[in-house]
Amino acid sequence: MSHDIQRIQHRSFTFIDLFAGIGGFHLALHQLGGECVYASEWDANARKTYEYNFKNISPLIFQKDLFREDITLEENQEIIPENFDILCAGFPCQPFSQAGFKKGFSETRGTLFFEIAKIIKNKQPKAFFLENVRHLLNHDNGNTFKTICNILENELNYSIFYKIMKASDYGLPTYRPRIYIVGFRKDLNITSFNFPSPIPLKITMKEIFKGECSREIGYTLRVGGRGSGLYDRRNWDSYLVNGEIHRITSNEAKLMMGFPDDFFFPVSESQALKQLGNSVAIDPIRMTAEAMLNVMNESKRNNYAIECK
Repeated sequence: MSHDIQRIQHRSFTFIDLFAGIGGFHLALHQLGGECVYASEWDANARKTYEYNFKNISPLIFQKDLFREDITLEENQEIIPENFDILCAGFPCQPFSQAGFKKGFSETRGTLFFEIAKIIKNKQPKAFFLENVRHLLNHDNGNTFKTICNILENELNYSIFYKIMKASDYGLPTYRPRIYIVGFRKDLNITSFNFPSPIPLKITMKEIFKGECSREIGYTLRVGGRGSGLYDRRNWDSYLVNGEIHRITSNEAKLMMGFPDDFFFPVSESQALKQLGNSVAIDPIRMTAEAMLNVMNESKRNNYAIECK
């Protein structure tokens, strides 16, 4: 399968895909011309879906055994290639210890963010793109987010920018507010970054259902969050379509999340819906990544001009 409908051919960059799920980051960055050089995901069913959809798009990560399970294992981190451009991760929100954020990097040991920070420290990618539930911002009275920002900016030397974005503001008929954190290595001299501006819906629930629909929530569907304890029991619930109760299918849910028609789930319907509930929404990820590439390319041109003077 191609997933190439919106692919921009002139891009050329590499990325790694941590806590990959079914490959939302992979799909979005591939559509921009990126090459995935490493991925990790521990859930066996999500791995099945990931491999089925990306084994022909990114064959080398499967041929070279670079699609690993447990990212906390040293052996799985050691084989991450050098000199990739962007680290992507939709990581679970976990509390840090009660010692306070001033302890920095060592404070996060034992959490999955610690593994991300360790990889950033060891591999020094040009940039990273992290996604989490919006409540990360206020988790533990804000201490969790303060710790993360302190480590990324002051210990790892990245300029960081963040914003809460709703998928419904970026063309998709699902609410799904998430915090996006992007960072650029400080030697790139990127001092400002603008997240993409909202756009109109590109598809509506009426178009997805191919019929008149109604629900008190309106034209978007709220979905639960990955590992956040904030699961909305209406997740992938029912609509009235042409006056009859209709439960959302995985084929409909994937369109709501920005996945293409040819994205296939080699798992049960319940597993497919669960995987989509845990996935990132494609369009805001792709639009943010494209904005990142634009400023990185501009930085490259500016730094080259300075060197040539």
